[in-house]
Amino acid sequence: QVQLVESGGGLVQAGGSLRLSCTRSGTTGSTYNAGWFRQAPGKEREFVAAISWTGNPKRYADSVKGRFTISRDNAKNTVYLQMNSLKPEDTAVYYCNIVAFTDITRPTGSWGQGTQVTVSS
Repeated sequence: QVQLVESGGGLVQAGGSLRLSCTRSGTTGSTYNAGWFRQAPGKEREFVAAISWTGNPKRYADSVKGRFTISRDNAKNTVYLQMNSLKPEDTAVYYCNIVAFTDITRPTGSWGQGTQVTVSS
């Protein structure tokens, strides 16, 4: 069974950094686009960043451009989200998912448990 497992969340002060990881298990293939999404309390889940299976192109939500960087290591079947200059409004549960080849902002798989990111002011 193919699964995506998120990790790396935590509590950080505003201005700090965190690196999230998303590891895919149950398959050795790396030909998939992947994205990060987040859901804050009382809000709908939103797109954060995505990366194609080759590493380019990448796409970012306007709210995180210049602060977040998505990357991947296909040998480890892992996608990363480096988050710098964190703001309290970045507080959310972060999820990764497979995204469509035709639209890398569109999730296509099932959701995992996510990882909580809390940014204190």
